[in-house]
Amino acid sequence: MFNDPIARSSRLSVMNFLNEAANRYPTAISFASGRPAESFFSLERWLGAVPVFLDHMARKNGSSVSLAEKRLAQYGPTAGIIEALVAEQLRIDEHIACEPERVVVTAGCQEALSLLIPALCRAPGDVVLARNPTYIGATGVADFAGIEIMPVEPLAGEDWARTLARVAAELRHAGKTPRGLYLTPEFDNPTGTVLNEEQRRSIIAGCVEHRIVVLEDNPYGMFRFEGATTPAMAALDDAGCVVYLATYSKTLCPAVRVGAAVVPKRLFGSASEADRLLAELSERKSFVTVNTSQVTQAIVGGVLLEQQGSLRAMVERPRLHYRRNRDALLSALHLAFGARNGEVSWNRPAGGFFLSLSLPFEFAREQTAACARDHGVIVMPMTFFTLDETHRREVRLAFSNTEESEIEAGVERLARYVDAQTSLVH
Repeated sequence: MFNDPIARSSRLSVMNFLNEAANRYPTAISFASGRPAESFFSLERWLGAVPVFLDHMARKNGSSVSLAEKRLAQYGPTAGIIEALVAEQLRIDEHIACEPERVVVTAGCQEALSLLIPALCRAPGDVVLARNPTYIGATGVADFAGIEIMPVEPLAGEDWARTLARVAAELRHAGKTPRGLYLTPEFDNPTGTVLNEEQRRSIIAGCVEHRIVVLEDNPYGMFRFEGATTPAMAALDDAGCVVYLATYSKTLCPAVRVGAAVVPKRLFGSASEADRLLAELSERKSFVTVNTSQVTQAIVGGVLLEQQGSLRAMVERPRLHYRRNRDALLSALHLAFGARNGEVSWNRPAGGFFLSLSLPFEFAREQTAACARDHGVIVMPMTFFTLDETHRREVRLAFSNTEESEIEAGVERLARYVDAQTSLVH
């Protein structure tokens, strides 16, 4: 079921389907896009940081700014030119201790996934695990590479270590081997949920036991609205099973296409295995993108230099904006559905860009199109993110790139659609 080519084709067509819906119904209010808010983009200021990086580069290499400029415009090192700045930012903002030489700068986090998943799953029967539902960028990479991606979630009474032991045994019995586990532990896309510290430590223990590499994706961690910050899994990892994935698409803007993969110094205690994975990532990247754009690396590097290594101050205004949007969405949902005796329910994310809404009927592609066409609102079915046939009565609502003034109107439209569908069901 999970390696069904029809299911893979359906997952790969999701973005085309949504783009088609947005283009066909341009007046519809959309809760589909998980893009960062454009009102905080400051391209002129960020471009102005390039000379700051050129000065830094010239001093570092003992050269003139003119020569640094020529080198910036040339082909560059495959692993990047801002590894030290990325490592410093992760140390300050995420408390992750990593050496610059363990960092591979990638063309966004998506390239990091495209390099890592095939590097880990090289033999027939190698599979990658993911929570269900999960980010479609990860499932897309696996599907395009012909690698099986399997759902993993604790059963009642199980901790994560026991879950991973069970799943690993089941896979071994079927002649398969779990090699990687993709996770977004902080404000997961699509559900907005968080894995607590106990769960993270249990996952690490289980992955160490069964030699499963954790791919920790953290695009939303700096946008926490309330509560204590949970340590990144890479900061908790003493055994060397977590590869940390960073991105500047949400903290700066998607157009920079700069991310990073951070490989631990020892992989399951082995320095040679870690070095082998690091070398393979660079080799694969050299034949995919040669190197990440040095111009956009200079933008990110210049901003990091201007911000003295931390992005906390820079993301404060957008963080507050996303919190206001989250609060507006929660208020609108309560107003529209609060009196329905739990028929419609939703979670309260403590940060990030998304929340999950449960409906009293199934909601898939056909319902998405009808909702947009007849009621002027676009939402994402959770089935677009699933690896099996579950979560058919849930949708994802993205609140990051919807204007606060549109949120109430969008929820009102969704409520009218729910009323119409509920009357048909009853």
